[in-house]
Amino acid sequence: MLTQSSTRVLEPADLGAALAVLDSAPVENAFVTARVQLAGLDPWRLGGEMWGWYSGGHLTSLCYSGANLVPICATPEAVRAFADRARRAGRRCSSIVGPAEPTAHLWRLLEPSWGPARDVRAHQPLMTADQPSATVEADPLVRRVRKDEMDVIMPACVAMFTEEVGISPLSGDGGLLYQARVAELVGSGRAFARIEDGKVLFKAEIGAATRQACQIQGVWVAPEHRGKGLSETGMAAVLRYALADVAPVVSLYVNDYNAPARAAYRRVGFEEVGAFMSVLF
Repeated sequence: MLTQSSTRVLEPADLGAALAVLDSAPVENAFVTARVQLAGLDPWRLGGEMWGWYSGGHLTSLCYSGANLVPICATPEAVRAFADRARRAGRRCSSIVGPAEPTAHLWRLLEPSWGPARDVRAHQPLMTADQPSATVEADPLVRRVRKDEMDVIMPACVAMFTEEVGISPLSGDGGLLYQARVAELVGSGRAFARIEDGKVLFKAEIGAATRQACQIQGVWVAPEHRGKGLSETGMAAVLRYALADVAPVVSLYVNDYNAPARAAYRRVGFEEVGAFMSVLF
């Protein structure tokens, strides 16, 4: 145990202490918690390093450094230490994402050496629900995607990612990693869609899941079917599945400029409880 304020790369033996920090904010930390519960703290299995900030000899803040840079329960002092470490290491991530306040602080410190970013989404409302929708009827045609439907779901996933992020997930490695991630979600029963005549009308996935909370991602409606309420009835269906089979709290975060989506989620029963921020490179 460190006896002063310091930061270091965590090791597998630090797993219990790291999980205690993650569990202190189960909704905000669902994405990283799910990875750590599955892979532990070994960088090879985790897909990145977990940095720990110690104050008075106790682990109080974390930062996941992999494909994303994610500050976790990060105090201002911890953010400064994480920024110093990230600056020395050089940028290896494709985004910085996390709770808005520490993420904004982290980006202010890193922007002079890492900037400019391709896009900065400074306020992305974090929304949660812990009950099935009381106002929107769940679409009975939304169901789990079968393993033999990968060829059907992949074009919708690629379209969603490209619209949301601004680049295609097929660039670079030809989409091998992205296809593997979609296959993982389908195989684990966390991909949902309404499919008619071999075409996806609505889709969404539960991208991260722990015993305490899960996070919906990848919500998409086929362009020709937008404006028909499919996002609301589809989300009501996914929410029902998630609460019944996955976790007692369901979350998502959405771009603040996407007023129609925010309104649709509110009608389904989601409430805004905080905000995330994303910096995309």
